[in-house]
Amino acid sequence: MNSRQRFLETMQFGHPDHVPYFEEGIRDDVLKAWRKQGLAADADLDKMFASDLREEIDLDVYPHPWPKHWPLKPSDLKAFARRLDPDDNTRLPDNWKRSIPGWRQREHVLMMRIHQGFFLTMGVYGWERFYQLMKLIHDDPGFVRDMMKIQAEFVAALTDRALQDVEIDAAVFSEPIGANHGPLISPAMFVEFVLSGYAPILDVLHRHNVNILILRTYANARLLLPVLMEHGFDCLWACEVNTASMDYRSLRQEFGTRLRLIGGVDLDVLRDGRDAIRREVEEKVPPLLAQGGYVPLADGRVRKDIPFDNYIYYRQLLEKVTRF
Repeated sequence: MNSRQRFLETMQFGHPDHVPYFEEGIRDDVLKAWRKQGLAADADLDKMFASDLREEIDLDVYPHPWPKHWPLKPSDLKAFARRLDPDDNTRLPDNWKRSIPGWRQREHVLMMRIHQGFFLTMGVYGWERFYQLMKLIHDDPGFVRDMMKIQAEFVAALTDRALQDVEIDAAVFSEPIGANHGPLISPAMFVEFVLSGYAPILDVLHRHNVNILILRTYANARLLLPVLMEHGFDCLWACEVNTASMDYRSLRQEFGTRLRLIGGVDLDVLRDGRDAIRREVEEKVPPLLAQGGYVPLADGRVRKDIPFDNYIYYRQLLEKVTRF
């Protein structure tokens, strides 16, 4: 099987030759630290381990330009909408036309990042704007809904345009919406302000037969999962989580095979030595693999404080558990 076939078979709870492994990419600062620990200067990590190829198309969904003043007022919405033009060619990747023939004949997994989530859509990049948004939700919820609707209609039109050129294997919605204790807004608020706005985007994806909808969350979004699943999201990719609250074995017990899973291996144990790594991988991964619909990998990108020997052991153990 190639990477694409392997991923689709896994997500369909079928019988792949083995589950895929997606490398998140090793940063240059990590490689620099590892070379001091014995990694050869010309070493190719892609060839050292069996990784499946995955690519993500990143659409530019931000206003051109972003309004200078914040928060916006209802009178600003028409001008805001004009900054979101789905026919603007700069919204697509620079290599769009050149990439289309290869994408159509590909053997790798192709995903598309569709939406950047509630807070980034509303221009929240720090605590001051977070406070202003919470106040705005209380004072003028209709304005918040209108702003999310404008963004959703733009993203739907841009996605429709892109999917006329290329078929994707999964759509990725990012929701950096949680803290370790839980999501920063309630499930009811999430339905009112976020999921209601996703409707035109989901219609486009369904029309183009995109059947895998991935929610890539950060921190603890567990309380939101029931309403997300009610609105069609069927795959969770949880990153940088509190593993006690977002433990994948617990999630699978609660939601069953209605929820596909990507990730779930606690990145922190890679700092703790071989015994901790072995317990994490051997206790979590095999039960989830047996149930299907699961792609195992660490729940975040490797940092330079993770020893190279620990990473080698983790990758070798994961390969052993998943392939033999």
